[in-house]
Amino acid sequence: MASLVSIRLDDQLFQEMKAKANILHLSQTDYIRKAIEHMNNEIKMRERSQRLKQASLSVREESMKINAEFSEIDHDPETE
Repeated sequence: MASLVSIRLDDQLFQEMKAKANILHLSQTDYIRKAIEHMNNEIKMRERSQRLKQASLSVREESMKINAEFSEIDHDPETE
C-alpha cells in the first residue's frame, strides 16, 4: 500500500530538485522517494554506530575492571 504525502518547497529548492531529478533521469516523485530512503538509511547507520559505541564503552568498562583485578593479583604480596 502506498501513502500520499504533500510537501511545500521554496522555489529554489524545488528547481534544484527538479534539475537533479532530470540529470538522474528520475521522476520528481522517485527523486524525493530516494532522498527519503537515503535519509532513513543515514539515520539507521548513525543509530547503529551509536549502539556499537555504547556497547564498546560497556565492554571497555568491564575490561578495565578485570585488568584492575589482575593488577591486584600481580602485586599481591601473599602470592610471591
